[in-house]
Amino acid sequence: MRRTRATAVVLSAMLGATAVVHAQTAGTPRAPSTVRVFDAPCPGASPRVNAVAVAGAPTLRWQQGAVPVAEWKVLLGARRVPVTMIVARIDPARVALSLEIARVGDAMGPWGIHDAPADAVVAFNAGQFSDEGPWGWVVHRGREWQAPGAGTLAAALAVDSAGRVRVLAADSIGEARKRGGSMEVVQSYPHLLAHGALAPGLCRDGAINRGHRDIRLAIGVRADGDIIVALSRYAPAAAIAGVTDRLPVGPTTLEMAEIMRRLGVADAVMLDGGLSAQLRVRNAPLDRQWPGLRMVPLAVVGRRR
Repeated sequence: MRRTRATAVVLSAMLGATAVVHAQTAGTPRAPSTVRVFDAPCPGASPRVNAVAVAGAPTLRWQQGAVPVAEWKVLLGARRVPVTMIVARIDPARVALSLEIARVGDAMGPWGIHDAPADAVVAFNAGQFSDEGPWGWVVHRGREWQAPGAGTLAAALAVDSAGRVRVLAADSIGEARKRGGSMEVVQSYPHLLAHGALAPGLCRDGAINRGHRDIRLAIGVRADGDIIVALSRYAPAAAIAGVTDRLPVGPTTLEMAEIMRRLGVADAVMLDGGLSAQLRVRNAPLDRQWPGLRMVPLAVVGRRR
């Protein structure tokens, strides 16, 4: 996707922004989990790709509030790349999700977590985009703003009139669109998990770059209906707050699928990562922010019901 407009200006401005505020935990720090790749990998994958994860679901210390949030220390791959996963858990019975579309007059405008509405308890950037605006299917307040995009790994996050949240696989988007009833929809890629297993499209040769690491942001739905949002931050031993944690180092796509699976997610899709990835959680009196380095045209916000 082309995102060249004012990128240098945005980078310069946001590098000077307030340092990242990390979720606080109490007691003795836990040993980091080790994540290789998904433990039910694609058939025929090489032994290196098929390396089995050696740890299970994490025991997280949640900072309680409208949107509980926790940190999970993870070591990635054979080289044990250190990252911190910021994990937010959203109960759709308590928090309603909707899109936030940044506008400047009739044009798409830039959005960052500092633009989150005053009543938002959670806010994060949404799907992929270009200079012209969001990519793929967009529905806001029941109105379709943009038709679906095509791609075997292009899933959609949909919220219906009852507030239920689903991740729709590419082959089910057409039927969902025809059926209607979606109040909020954003499309993104790649699709990570479907019913607790790797999304089938991930196994297609050349579908993804399996070795590429970057900052990742993903959203998924657990079997109990709760929503998990997970954001990665690079966390080397000699970390500099607000600098090293924004470097483009993080999970591969398959590692991110494994991370979401261990968090209990059944269906998941990646949102825009890299410089765009950003998250804000307001649990009064705390207002925690993990900024990105690039403004976006579309976001997801959650408000108390």
